[in-house]
Amino acid sequence: MTQPHFSPPWWAKNPHIQTILPVLTKVSGPALTRHRLELDDGDFIDVDFLGEPKANQAIVVLVHGLEGSADSHYVRRLLNRLASMQVCAVVHHHRSCSGVSNRLARSYHSGDTQDLQATLSMLKRRAPTSPLLAVGYSLGGNVLAKYLGEQADNSLVDRAIVISAPLQLAACATRLKSGFSKVYQTYLIKQLQQKVREKLDMPSLQGQMPVSHADIAQLTTFHLFDDRVTAPLHGFTGVADYYQRASGLAYLSKITKPTLVIHAKDDPFMTDEVIPNANELASAVQYELHHNGGHVGFIDGGTPLKPQYYLEKRITHFLFDIGQ
Repeated sequence: MTQPHFSPPWWAKNPHIQTILPVLTKVSGPALTRHRLELDDGDFIDVDFLGEPKANQAIVVLVHGLEGSADSHYVRRLLNRLASMQVCAVVHHHRSCSGVSNRLARSYHSGDTQDLQATLSMLKRRAPTSPLLAVGYSLGGNVLAKYLGEQADNSLVDRAIVISAPLQLAACATRLKSGFSKVYQTYLIKQLQQKVREKLDMPSLQGQMPVSHADIAQLTTFHLFDDRVTAPLHGFTGVADYYQRASGLAYLSKITKPTLVIHAKDDPFMTDEVIPNANELASAVQYELHHNGGHVGFIDGGTPLKPQYYLEKRITHFLFDIGQ
């Protein structure tokens, strides 16, 4: 099968332009309806609906990246395209990412597939005859890849796309410590630090957080933050255990539902260690590696003030066999 062609315009060949410009030129999204899903552990996640499920018609589940939400640029663009196609879609928010802090000390992490299963199960109960299609971006892509591999034939997802996923977490955490990539790390770490501060100030969580206010300023890299906060809150023995067990790469060989994985070789969040070799891919997995595209960018035209994108065309082509 010939790989679809992605080519950036001359003004968007730089990976940082590909990564940052979409954030700066974010479009408005369609109206969504929020549903709060209560979880078995006493916590909750918020799920946003575009339209209502209809019998026998597909539902597209969007799984956002680290500190993303239904307002993320890539989510809004896909929702707009799906709205024009009159397709029902659902945004699965990771815990604490819907604009409301979750109740428990724990939050979400790169290998957290249980919450995704809760959303998918809710949709199956609500629309049992509707095929579930899923699109995971960045951290959400890693979660989706891991879920598909864990569940194999039991996956509630019938068809999936994984975009710009950090499938080898340790390598990606190391990459984000150097060069311009540190800018992205700093931006994201500040958001994570603020959420920890909010948890420390919640009376119901007194004594449950693994760090103090005084510790937070020292957690300036993903390695440090994940070792001191993510790992202990989610049952890992440390950062190495977390990165090894949560990385999605090893699960690609176990996937049995049709899945497309898309990476850009110039992604500033990644190294070549995220790129699977042929024997790491199940026959159900199709892999696209593009030379350009940055991190969840893939600008293929338009102008710097109004860029156009490859991703939404490719997603709908793969999910619905609609031409590029």
